[in-house]
Amino acid sequence: MSTAPSPKDNPQRDSPWAPLAARVFRALWIAQLVSNIGTWMQTVGAQWLLIGHGAALLTLVQTASSLPVVLLALPSGVLADRYDRRTVLLVAQFAMLAVSTALTVLAFVDVLTPELLLGLTFLLGCGTALMGPAWQAIQPELVERRQLGQAAALGAVNMNLARALGPAVGGAVVAAAGTGWVFAFNTVSYLGVAAVLTLWRRPRTQAPPGQSEKLLTALQAGRRYVWYAPGVRRVLLRTLLFIPGGAALWSLLPLVASRSLGLGSEGYGLLLGAVGAGAVGGAFVLPAVRRTLGANGTLAAGALVFALSLAVMAVTRLPWLAVGALLPAGLAWIGVLSTLNSALQTRLPGWVRARGFAVYLLVFQGGQAVAAPLWGALADAAGLTVSLLAGSGLLVVGAVSVRRWPLHGTDTIDPTPSDHWPVPPLLFEPGRADGPVLVSVAYRVGSGNRAAFAGCMDDVARSRRRTGALAWGLYQDGNDPDRFIENYLVASWAEHLAQHHGRATATDRLHEERARSLLVAGTVPEVTHAFDAAGGPVVPEIQAEIGATVTAGVRPGAPHGDTS
Repeated sequence: MSTAPSPKDNPQRDSPWAPLAARVFRALWIAQLVSNIGTWMQTVGAQWLLIGHGAALLTLVQTASSLPVVLLALPSGVLADRYDRRTVLLVAQFAMLAVSTALTVLAFVDVLTPELLLGLTFLLGCGTALMGPAWQAIQPELVERRQLGQAAALGAVNMNLARALGPAVGGAVVAAAGTGWVFAFNTVSYLGVAAVLTLWRRPRTQAPPGQSEKLLTALQAGRRYVWYAPGVRRVLLRTLLFIPGGAALWSLLPLVASRSLGLGSEGYGLLLGAVGAGAVGGAFVLPAVRRTLGANGTLAAGALVFALSLAVMAVTRLPWLAVGALLPAGLAWIGVLSTLNSALQTRLPGWVRARGFAVYLLVFQGGQAVAAPLWGALADAAGLTVSLLAGSGLLVVGAVSVRRWPLHGTDTIDPTPSDHWPVPPLLFEPGRADGPVLVSVAYRVGSGNRAAFAGCMDDVARSRRRTGALAWGLYQDGNDPDRFIENYLVASWAEHLAQHHGRATATDRLHEERARSLLVAGTVPEVTHAFDAAGGPVVPEIQAEIGATVTAGVRPGAPHGDTS
């Protein structure tokens, strides 16, 4: 791959459309647009088939689509980190093609019951759950890192352009020819993405870093990374504070169209199209909005605009006013989601990227899956107006909370792999399954730098835990106050080798360099590796041994200022 020109040489790199210059990204974007149009056409058909069965059953369409992500996102993330992501995507595409074919046939022979419809929608959601983490994880392979924000925005544009076109076309087709034909179009739409993925010659650089991990081990590694990455956790919190309120619009809009506005399937498609049109238009103004408001301002403004749109939908009985309110809702939706997506892309290293996005999709889709039936039940019990106003109020609370829980900055975050650890100097070669492994690092710190060193080591502690440490502690020698000992426990030798090669990032290296800059001049850390002499498994008692040890001057790791 040739070296890319600098921004000065190519000012178009900062354009919102710059990622489309990449051939594979452009082909996948177009194919995904067709597939998303088919998905929205099918959603309109499925919801319209259930429109007469009550709000609670109608909102289960969204639950059936979203619940599989709650159940399968984390295993799907592991698969995408363990195996070739292109292969995972192809398997998901052909699985959804098979399910959609069955749905189409049942619709044409007129035996599609509500139960069958929801069951097959659930299976399609399983395909989406399998595809989601892998799809997000390949984005850095398709575009430059500096363009990940634009790529995330274009992904949202894709979905919302499909939302603008798919429901309108789907509503017209349902009215003219029946739901079977919208299901048929969705079936054919999977072929485009499958064709592009088949033709894509993904560069073979190295085996996936998690290929040798067992499922539970890989799940634990992903959980540890997310838990000890405050910046990632904050993205998840902001998602959780936006999605449940936003789900009120998607789950109740069919009822707004039929009950409040007296519209048919074509009118419902027009309302969804208005949201999509607003999102597509928002792609042109979003860069300027972000430059003016910043990421956190965009999140707060987006939640407030979406809340206002919900409030208008709650009280209006005029279709033209509803359309006018949904246009800015589309802009707000793309602004919030592309900001969250971009923030996550810039924080996750490649070895755990799919699992990190799996957790994000779990929160995103899980929030919708749980909220949708609750909004439907509230609409049945208290009325559509009350339910929409409640969703609006929840979004306002989320907007206000941005000041209390903002996204952390990314100026000091660099997830680029950093192979800066030397090969462990051992007299024998342990087996990959040998463990647990106790790693000890001794430092000499001058008396004037002890407090600063201990503070810097808090960031190092989080780095160790993110990359595999089960327990961590920092100790000061009772007989030599200048001598600090860092101990951390790793489950196996394979896990520790992964820390050496593949998991450490440039940010982790920066934290280590800051701490080591405070050492006594001319000294270097002394590293030892000790193996479990009893040969037993890693149990809670062993994990707690380091943290529970009482020696002179014990100082356990504590949260500090790391926001990576």
